[in-house]
Amino acid sequence: MLRTALRNILAHKARQIMTVLAVCLGVAFVSGTLVFADSTAEAHRAAASKNFADIAVTVTAKESPPGTSADGRTSVLDDALVRRLAAVPGVAAVRPSADGSAALNAADGTPLRVRPGANPAAAYVPGADGNDSRYPLVKGHAPRHSGELAVDSGTAAAGHLGIGDTVTLATDGPVMTKRLVGIVTTEDTRVTAGGTLALFDKATAQKLFATPGHYTGIDLSAVPGTDQFALSRRVTDVLPADRAEATTGAAQAAQQAILVDTLTRGYEKLPMVFAGVSLFIGSFLIVNTFSMLVARRTREIALLRAIGASRRQVARSVLLEALLVGVVASAAGFLLGLGIASVLPDILSTGGNTLPHGPLVIGPASVVAALGVGVGVTVLSAWLPSRRAARIAPVEAMRTTEQPPTAARSRIRGVAGLALLVLGAGWLLSLSGAKDASEENLQSAMFGCALLVVALLVLAPLLAVPVIRLTGRLTGRFGVTGRLARENALRDPRRTATTAATLLISTALVAGLAVIGNSTGQALDRQAAAGLGAEYVISSRTPTTGVDPAAVRRVADTSGVRTASAVTDSTLFVGGGVRDISGVDPGTVDSVMKLDFVSGSVKDLGPGRIAVSRTVARENGVTSGGRLNARIGPGQEFTQYTVVGVYKDNPIAHDALGTRTEVSKNSFTPGSVQRILVRTDSGAVSQTTEDRLRSAVGDSPLLKVQNRRQLVDEAAGTMADLLNVMYGMLAIGAVIGALGIVNTLAMSVAERTREIGALRALGMDRAGIRRMIRLEAVTVAGFGTLLGLAGGVFGAWAVGSLANGAMEQYSLALPWATLLLLCLVSLAIGALAAAVPARRAAALSPLEAVAQA
Repeated sequence: MLRTALRNILAHKARQIMTVLAVCLGVAFVSGTLVFADSTAEAHRAAASKNFADIAVTVTAKESPPGTSADGRTSVLDDALVRRLAAVPGVAAVRPSADGSAALNAADGTPLRVRPGANPAAAYVPGADGNDSRYPLVKGHAPRHSGELAVDSGTAAAGHLGIGDTVTLATDGPVMTKRLVGIVTTEDTRVTAGGTLALFDKATAQKLFATPGHYTGIDLSAVPGTDQFALSRRVTDVLPADRAEATTGAAQAAQQAILVDTLTRGYEKLPMVFAGVSLFIGSFLIVNTFSMLVARRTREIALLRAIGASRRQVARSVLLEALLVGVVASAAGFLLGLGIASVLPDILSTGGNTLPHGPLVIGPASVVAALGVGVGVTVLSAWLPSRRAARIAPVEAMRTTEQPPTAARSRIRGVAGLALLVLGAGWLLSLSGAKDASEENLQSAMFGCALLVVALLVLAPLLAVPVIRLTGRLTGRFGVTGRLARENALRDPRRTATTAATLLISTALVAGLAVIGNSTGQALDRQAAAGLGAEYVISSRTPTTGVDPAAVRRVADTSGVRTASAVTDSTLFVGGGVRDISGVDPGTVDSVMKLDFVSGSVKDLGPGRIAVSRTVARENGVTSGGRLNARIGPGQEFTQYTVVGVYKDNPIAHDALGTRTEVSKNSFTPGSVQRILVRTDSGAVSQTTEDRLRSAVGDSPLLKVQNRRQLVDEAAGTMADLLNVMYGMLAIGAVIGALGIVNTLAMSVAERTREIGALRALGMDRAGIRRMIRLEAVTVAGFGTLLGLAGGVFGAWAVGSLANGAMEQYSLALPWATLLLLCLVSLAIGALAAAVPARRAAALSPLEAVAQA
């Protein structure tokens, strides 16, 4: 049987290549992702280790008890401590540091790579040689006074900054401008992973990030041969008790590598998603390939059975054939995966998020996963065809080469498919009344969609006949070739359905996400129009910083501005949950927010009086005039607030409204401003007005000035990214679907050699044969696309009810242009996939074809 399996593989090399390619794609993404993850993690560790190579121990301050330091900053790390640490045995050098964060503008004034945790700033502290070994200078000189600045080479390149340029930056407040005097290199993985670095002179850094004469950390280098952990214990002995702590350089390198790895871990998930889609869709191609091979070898298998081969031996021969194909596909996929792993850092380093480069790390897990996944998927996919081969009876197989499914088996399939369809549709319909986009409901919706797709796959062979007969009226317009194409597609509905399954799945995914994305986008448009009366919103790019309160007056005095209303956002603890509350000016809020009050009025806001959204009112059982036990910010105790109004849910107003004085007094940062809502005189947006507003806030890189359209685009950004992923999945499904159609048609042409010869003998020309094969492929592709569209749109409609719970303005909106384009692409895939089989069929000689036994 081993020789039989090998002979069968060699006899059908061209058809097995399709299977190998399908498995190869999935294995390549799996192995490539694992190698990429291992290589990136090792590169992170290497970069972090290099960054802390000359640091044996770092001393940092512990959080000070209230009242022990000025401005909430600890004062334990000072020059006196530096001198004591320098005297510790084993310490070779002491380098104090004053670190924080700073956001910079590029040369054109746009913010440069502003992301939480990715914009470190520090003091340039020269050693005995006049240089700071952490930041080797490549151009210019180190900053010497408060007006000078140095940046890393990556920041300079991204921002088109050069020596002598004036750089606009902000740390945690007003905007500053400094002259760029130096460009350095760094191994700090926060910077090399897509961040920025700003370096100040020591006095300036102390003023910005600590207090004059004090530091945020002290780095110690060790005498050669000194153990880091032993040195750390000696350093701890001289530190003020409970005021400071010592950490080894090795521990810091490991922590930083973990931090950067966590920030970039999402990049590893995307290729793995593509791998799963490739393998899932490819499994249908494998099933179809082996099913067709078994059908073509019916007489051969019957002969083996007649001369004594057992059913188990027949099944094993098919599985062995699949095993060998899987091994070859896995090996090819692993090699292709190494290529994917080598280019992924460059592909995923777009948008300022740079991943570290390093040698490929090929661990045993990657090799085992590649072989296990590739061989496992191939063998499992061939299991059903192997059982079908084992059931072939010698006498029945000798009589015919085609064994259509029995009526009993068709009834079983129909019952099972209908049961899954009812269960999946019922599951989704049961969620339609949930109106709650919780994680649990979303997972339930995904499960319901999966049941729906499986039901369509099970029912596809039964649906093929009525659907193709209906759509066959279009192909029938092509005359005899069209009618023959329709009948050829109906000849084996099970084969047609399996071939169309790849396009069914990919089309359902993309159609469903396209509908949800379009509906969400329109809902965001309506939401912004319904909730925002202002033309511009000025807000912070990071959650830890706010808008300079002094900027509110400058914005209000800007030419063309009618109203500038400051908003302080904080947290409202109520009913055992956490909600957002906005502190507003009751006199101006009506002009910048579109508030639709069910009862009460925003004018009644005042000390001890708040307004709440309809959702909060319903959850806590309060109405206008009622009392609500709540706490704003980090207050010491809950307070009974009077509810002066209930308004329809509004994303701009958040969950509750209070006066800015009240909310700001009790917020985490008293006196802060999180947003400025700006109403213009003309009621319109323009680049001139936007430029003036940016100037009013000092062109701060920490702040963003957005009009309503930009707010909607930002809110829809996640959905847009998800749609891009889905379109990538469609591309994968399209490739594998094309392979499946090519494979099916190639085998179909081989099976119908005599039939095609007869058609040629009866007068059909080569063009007619090619047209017939192409129309058959388009018919199969159209069938899969039609079922995919139906399943995807229904799933989007059912899941959309959950979005309606999160967005009151959500309603189903079909993207007709996208759906039409999706149909055209799928049909084009079918037509292109038929090119080679059609050419081969047209090249058959009529006499030789008819003469074949």
